[in-house]
Amino acid sequence: MRVFAALRPPADVLKHLDAALSGVRAGSGLSLRWSDPAQWHLTLAFHPALPAGALEGVADELAHTARRHAPLDLALHGAGEFGHRTLWIGVAGQTAQLADLMAEDLLGEGSEDGADGAARGGRRDPRERRRAHLTVARVSARAPRAPRRRRRGEAPEPDPTRMLLDSAVNALSVYRGPTWRAREIELLASHLGEGRGGGPRHEVLATVPLGG
Repeated sequence: MRVFAALRPPADVLKHLDAALSGVRAGSGLSLRWSDPAQWHLTLAFHPALPAGALEGVADELAHTARRHAPLDLALHGAGEFGHRTLWIGVAGQTAQLADLMAEDLLGEGSEDGADGAARGGRRDPRERRRAHLTVARVSARAPRAPRRRRRGEAPEPDPTRMLLDSAVNALSVYRGPTWRAREIELLASHLGEGRGGGPRHEVLATVPLGG
């Protein structure tokens, strides 16, 4: 079972971000595949293959760990990209406390701290495990590719998709959304290919409060 622990921003925060993305989304054409706003979250830890029999114990341990951490005041802020493939929104506020929470062994042995792997398979950029972020888009299979070099020593032409990501990051670098207080952690299962547009479907398995 693919499971992850996450903080989910409230509806007004997600609506604010969705509106801020409208211009970038409109200019991306088919080059970016945008994630479903209903699935947006800040991943704290991910376990790619949790045995079903271990779920109850993991949920209990997650609740125990969450009680040791106070609620967090956070805001979505800035943007970046991983591997010229993924566009994400960053986090501001009590980020030191958030990093402490992400450093916990939230899902037991085999989990990956902060990895946003619940949405896809394959290798993940190691930086994704260390930075709290909310993934909003990934490069589409229909994105144009840079032309191949035809002659030895000839400089490669600019990659249009990389330029698009750089432009999106620049446009969103000053973004800052409303502050909210994160009061609970969700434990979710990720069902690949069952969501909107062939993306993942997330099922909430348990909700545990921060600070008891």
